[in-house]
Amino acid sequence: MRSNLLKPGPIQGRSNPVVPSISESAKQAADEASEESGWIERACAGDTAAFRRLVERYGDRAYGLALRMLGSPEEAEEAAQDALVRAWRALPRFRGDSRFATWLYRIVVRRALDRSAALKARRARETTLEETELEAPPSPDLPGSEGVSRRLDRLLGSLPDVQRAAVVLYYYGDRSVEEVARTLGLPLGTVKTHLHRARALLRAGWELEERRSGIE
Repeated sequence: MRSNLLKPGPIQGRSNPVVPSISESAKQAADEASEESGWIERACAGDTAAFRRLVERYGDRAYGLALRMLGSPEEAEEAAQDALVRAWRALPRFRGDSRFATWLYRIVVRRALDRSAALKARRARETTLEETELEAPPSPDLPGSEGVSRRLDRLLGSLPDVQRAAVVLYYYGDRSVEEVARTLGLPLGTVKTHLHRARALLRAGWELEERRSGIE
């Protein structure tokens, strides 16, 4: 994951790290790509075991992406499972114009955005006491990295859906701007604008909470 958006943490390392050579890394990447290509080809032909291997490789990342988008483990699980089912059904139409991961993440983002919209509409209709309690202000941040993480997640959840998707893919998914654009189906310049505005909103939200905590 890319470095913290707002509060860079300490850089940790170890002495004499073991770093594979470029040739070894390239060979490993080529072997993994070839192996994955075989899984995709067999899965497109209806091989459920091959698709299971793809799920084993990308399932956790799909769930993590959905969790960052939705903020709820239960909703993220539903969105990720829905995306994987849809990916299985759509596999015969996968032509390899993009990486499988990019194609899958596009499905996950769409399912998460649809689920987010449905949740917002449901919450707008509900006015019960229980719903009011669910939407109460979050508890104060804990000291240390856990509090920072919670605050960032809360601020992330306040972003517009598309901006949140761009931030999650770019910073937490380590996707390039070009890959984010392909995943979201947006022009490159639009993604850059979303990222710029999202960073400004996150920074402003962070500074506001810092001032509030200082007053308290």
